[in-house]
Amino acid sequence: MKARLITRFKDITPEGDILELVVWRLPAPVPPCTHDYKYRAVFVVNGERVIGFDNERGKGDHCHLQGQEKPYRLTSVDQLIDDLMIEVERWKNEHSPSR
Repeated sequence: MKARLITRFKDITPEGDILELVVWRLPAPVPPCTHDYKYRAVFVVNGERVIGFDNERGKGDHCHLQGQEKPYRLTSVDQLIDDLMIEVERWKNEHSPSR
């Protein structure tokens, strides 16, 4: 099996913020992950990634929140989308007065 694109989504808000999600199904996991997805999900404001979820060889699943890299456990693509949107809404609620 070759890598297969599961979903690709990109939205640019009127303010110029970018919300992007790309998920691939792979023939084998990216070590040390045990699932067969390769993904990235980001929210970019003023050219800076303020939220990110991804996996990479050697690092595995992790997220970037509030300037820190933290472990993340991917359970499903739907949950990844939910987790991204929860963090985006949290960020917007915390930063909307200063925007």
